[in-house]
Amino acid sequence: GINAEYGTRRTRREEMPTRFKKSRTKRGHVSMGHGRIGKHRKHPSGRGNAGGQHHHRILFDKFHPGYFGKVGMRTFHYQANRSFEPLVNVDALWSLLPAEAQAKADAGKDGLPVVDVTQYGFHKVLGKGHITKPMIVKAKIFSQRAEKKVKEAGGVAVLIC
Repeated sequence: GINAEYGTRRTRREEMPTRFKKSRTKRGHVSMGHGRIGKHRKHPSGRGNAGGQHHHRILFDKFHPGYFGKVGMRTFHYQANRSFEPLVNVDALWSLLPAEAQAKADAGKDGLPVVDVTQYGFHKVLGKGHITKPMIVKAKIFSQRAEKKVKEAGGVAVLIC
């Protein structure tokens, strides 16, 4: 409920009756369940990730290998647009074609269907999956496997800028 005196909302802990609190059952027991020797102190081993390279090293090495340190080269003034390369796999190329283009291709009309992947927001074609139907595929980049699979299916891989 609302604390009328301060006009603030009380927490669940404040709403709980004192008689139900765990500390009531511990009364009369000197250390209240925290042991006589170690003592219940605030943050004896540090807060959060403290000591990852010191007293908690075993834990970090065992469960988080490679957490500390650096890998690879730094890139000064990294420009994300230069490495923007949305991917599509060869198994999804057929589904990019509109339904009417698929029907024409199945009927064998108008030659091979043309799939320009840049029109669908992709730049690079990768070689995952199978391609069964021949088609002309236009893209900025092809992986070697993708180019090979498109050609084996009887299609053509065309590079565009």
